[in-house]
Amino acid sequence: MLTRAWIGQVSPEWTIRVGGHAEAGGLDPAWADADDRTLVDLCLSGRRDAFGMIVERHRRQVYQLCYRYVGNHEDAADLAQDAFIRAFKGLSGFKGEASLGTWLYRIAVNVCLNRLALKTPRNEPLEPTERVDLRIERPDVALLRDERAAEVRAAIRQLPPKQRATLILRIYHDLPHEEIAGILGSSVGAAKANLFHALANLKKLLR
Repeated sequence: MLTRAWIGQVSPEWTIRVGGHAEAGGLDPAWADADDRTLVDLCLSGRRDAFGMIVERHRRQVYQLCYRYVGNHEDAADLAQDAFIRAFKGLSGFKGEASLGTWLYRIAVNVCLNRLALKTPRNEPLEPTERVDLRIERPDVALLRDERAAEVRAAIRQLPPKQRATLILRIYHDLPHEEIAGILGSSVGAAKANLFHALANLKKLLR
């Protein structure tokens, strides 16, 4: 069982409980330089406490994604915890076709989308029907890179779920459209269109 203490914290203190025992406050220094694939293999070979290093390495990015999606620490911590629990349980399904970080983003986005669907069910087409110019990104991108404005963050939380996820992954996590498409299970064209519509809707919300 994973505990919540480490989720979203800046400090390296954490507790993770796997296989009936706990490792708290420290990580095996021999694993510090291990790549993600090696850590996954260690977990799958029975060294499940190696998952603690995976958590330590990726928790900040996963938490930040969840926080930008829901806008408060408590919900973001719960979502990040759920994402890592799902990742731990489904680790055998990681095939290495994408990076472990991308795989974790995919799980975290799905957790966020599922939580939002439970609260505010809505039907949103994956492929936008409106024709849009996908050759360039809107100039609003510069505005979004500045997180000082609380109204920008509040407006982002009003976007439709997939638009919100696309914008967060593109603007704040700087992922390419191809990677975003893989995370959301859509085409590259749909990822670009979702970003276009997200920026357009955000501009309207900020007027």
